[in-house]
Amino acid sequence: MNIKSLLIGSAAALAAVSGAQAADAIVAAEPEPLEYVRVCDAFGAGYFYIPGTETCLRIGGEVRFTVGFGEDVGNNSTSDWYSATRGRIFFDTKTDSELGTIGTYVRFQGNYSSEGQIPSSSASLEQAYITIGGLKAGKALTWWDDIGINGELDAWDNATNFNTVSYLYDAGSFRIGLGIDDISNVHTASAGNEFGIQGYAQVDFGASNLAVRGVYDAEAEEGSVYATLVAPVGPGELNVGAAWSSGANAYVGSYRDIGFQSGWAYEWTVSASYALKATDKLTITPSAAYWTTQNDDDIWGVGLMAEYQLAAGLKVGATVDYTDSDYLGDNTSGFLRLTRSF
Repeated sequence: MNIKSLLIGSAAALAAVSGAQAADAIVAAEPEPLEYVRVCDAFGAGYFYIPGTETCLRIGGEVRFTVGFGEDVGNNSTSDWYSATRGRIFFDTKTDSELGTIGTYVRFQGNYSSEGQIPSSSASLEQAYITIGGLKAGKALTWWDDIGINGELDAWDNATNFNTVSYLYDAGSFRIGLGIDDISNVHTASAGNEFGIQGYAQVDFGASNLAVRGVYDAEAEEGSVYATLVAPVGPGELNVGAAWSSGANAYVGSYRDIGFQSGWAYEWTVSASYALKATDKLTITPSAAYWTTQNDDDIWGVGLMAEYQLAAGLKVGATVDYTDSDYLGDNTSGFLRLTRSF
């Protein structure tokens, strides 16, 4: 083999190896573009766009721990104290459309408590509804559920969480609404008119407002009305409430709600409270109320509540309430509570 043949053979071998290496070369894939979550500020703080959509989503919740006291309120109704924990998480969406703003709201709630006859634990779909402009349809707290004054001495209403359809007209400083509720879960032994009607009207006067709420239970053929006045006064906020009920119905509670173990439905009440902003973090709220029941029992009460903002989304509160009934005597109750909201 001469030198020329050796050089030609070596060049051919190198070319073959180089070709094989080129054929087996690994090419790095281009990274897919990232889609970052965008903040949605069209509906207030806390919303963000669901990636790939124009729907804004807000997620939040709350955990609340309470230690309460009162006569025979604890486990088996023989203890004078109890503890309770409540957890909530909600999903709130908003989307602009040709029909107006379309929204959905879903809130789940779980409870554990040693209050009452036996310790109880529950989890439920507390609210789930659709809104289209001022129209609301689904399982929701009614306007009636939002009655009352600052403090814990505002007992009057039952828990009014129903399947409901309502419409609210909002003109800024004036709002008016009408709704119909499925109250079958209250009149479980009835067959007929298991529905309720609710109405709401509010007028704003600067930072003050006057609101009136009315309800009618078609099965019981009884109704009730509640009016509230909210006004800033000095370094705090004054609340005044007054209500009347024609008789026991799905919307009105009894004086079990203020610590007594038995009782009749309320007939009328007047109440007032003043939430004093003592510091940027401390609010102190004295309150007073008077009730009359459908069996002519007169009840009065006074309360004192204090709340302190420990940090953003974290507060501690305490209350002491004293009530006195002509039929059942007096009762002192209250709680110490820690709440974390996010």
